[in-house]
Amino acid sequence: MRALVYGGAFNPPTKAHIELADFSRKEAGFEKVIFVPSKMRYIQDDQKKDFAFKDEERLAMLRKIADSRDWMEVSDYELLSKEQPRTYFTLCHLREMGCECSLLFGSDKLAELETVWQHVDDIAHEFGIYCMERYEDDCEAMMKNDPYLQKLIPYVTIIHTPSDFRSVSSTQVRKLYLEAVNNLNEIADLIPEELDGLRDYICA
Repeated sequence: MRALVYGGAFNPPTKAHIELADFSRKEAGFEKVIFVPSKMRYIQDDQKKDFAFKDEERLAMLRKIADSRDWMEVSDYELLSKEQPRTYFTLCHLREMGCECSLLFGSDKLAELETVWQHVDDIAHEFGIYCMERYEDDCEAMMKNDPYLQKLIPYVTIIHTPSDFRSVSSTQVRKLYLEAVNNLNEIADLIPEELDGLRDYICA
């Protein structure tokens, strides 16, 4: 199976996560996208997010969305690991499971590769990277003008995504959720229809 591996918080999953991943899969000619949610502890302690849905909640959301999409799979590998694995080791695990995979991420991650990520060269050389344009990012210019990113150009495929969902983010959804936990109508346009009853996935 050829698959793009899409890791992240998915805190919560949004239409951007789903629609742009599917678009990228089609553009790149892959069969599947494997969503790999990271640990709540990592999201809160390392990424310093304002709020994190629990591991089981985010996993349940992704699996619910995947139920009606034959191109989408969900891996609990990172959630079940004792410590949060680095992306390279997640890719290695999926390769050992028989998956011919490449990494997929949004263009907001490009700026983090040099200082936050580990094993970037190994990821690039062994797996390859597909980068989805988000917001108003010009990925070609970002990479061309950055000395570190320049050396990765041969290993990164830019996906020029449609504008519809480029600016939708989990941050927006969390903000609305925390401000109006009993009125979720405002976030209906930001999340997949399977999560319209978002409160159903929230543990008491």
